[in-house]
Amino acid sequence: MSGVDLTVKIGRLTLKNPVLVSSGTFGYGREFADFFDINRLGGIITKAITPQPRPGNPPPRTVETPAGLLNAIGLENCGLEAFVREKMPYLKTLDTAVIVNVAGASEQDYVDVVRRLAEEDGVDGFEINISCPNVKEGGIEFGTRPEPAAALVGKLRRETDKTLIVKLSPNVTDPCEIAEAAEGAGADAFSLVNTFRGMAINQETGRPVLGNRIGGLSGPAIKPLALYQVYRLSLKSTKSIIGMGGIFNTADAMEFIYAGADAISVGTANLVRPTASLEIVEGLEAYCAARGVGRIGDCVGRAHE
Repeated sequence: MSGVDLTVKIGRLTLKNPVLVSSGTFGYGREFADFFDINRLGGIITKAITPQPRPGNPPPRTVETPAGLLNAIGLENCGLEAFVREKMPYLKTLDTAVIVNVAGASEQDYVDVVRRLAEEDGVDGFEINISCPNVKEGGIEFGTRPEPAAALVGKLRRETDKTLIVKLSPNVTDPCEIAEAAEGAGADAFSLVNTFRGMAINQETGRPVLGNRIGGLSGPAIKPLALYQVYRLSLKSTKSIIGMGGIFNTADAMEFIYAGADAISVGTANLVRPTASLEIVEGLEAYCAARGVGRIGDCVGRAHE
């Protein structure tokens, strides 16, 4: 044993280590169980859940770009009741934090999901998705201005005492303004960044490649931009921060922690290397042990010094 303390706090939650997996890249958890013991992660963030099932956007839904991935999945999911009936039994067996990503087309959609899942023992917290860039209604509509964000978070805060994490969009002038409003309404923590709006065009046809025309860009291409957003928010907010955006290895994860992230979330890397998140857990422990760091929390925000 290295003796390194990897535990971190995210809002009202204590995680065994700071490594989470991003919504939409890890299914409902079971999909990755054959690759490694997912109980070794700090937690998982499920696919977005909406009150009714969603078929998602028309294909093609993904396209590779230099150092990145464009996706326009469109929040495809099984819907709230199927999630409770079919997915929750497995999630309740896990010995790690389960955070449910929540999305909707209206305030009531979000309220319905949180109200229903607040009753479930296997749910430890909620990530409120107000930043999906590739749906036509809802989602990002609540994350582009402070007032709608605060109103939504306030209503959800009244529904649950579980950890509320607000997922911020980089596709706004100042995510910190949205965060400040959400914090005032009861948010416990923030995750950032979600994907950046982007597109790809077929050189032969001159038409957009994605069936939705636009999508969200993730992967190493966005890491410097995401890192800056985490650094900036951590200077302005005392709330916990989950950093994400192009994290593929331990070095990437430590950059986000030094920038001010209390935890990190692995996204696109899961699609490239299914064991990436576990490798980062092991890598963070080894990194700290090699440098005589007894507690990873002591590294958070070092870039501000």
